[in-house]
Amino acid sequence: MFDEIKSILIDELDVDEALITPDANFVEDLKLNSLELADLVVLCEEKYNIEIEEDELHSLITIGDLTDYIEEKKAE
Repeated sequence: MFDEIKSILIDELDVDEALITPDANFVEDLKLNSLELADLVVLCEEKYNIEIEEDELHSLITIGDLTDYIEEKKAE
């Protein structure tokens, strides 16, 4: 799952691969703006056929947070 999200960040959002770790913060470490974060959410929703609840977005701060969230949603 981490590798798939890493690929999205590199291929779709042009994030430097060296910055991508499970603990990387989307805003502070990867420097994603709100539009890029919205794009990431849409790409993940489409790729994994899930819906990321708007009220849960604020808890998705790191790549690890997003990975865990998607794995939980897919298990439901």
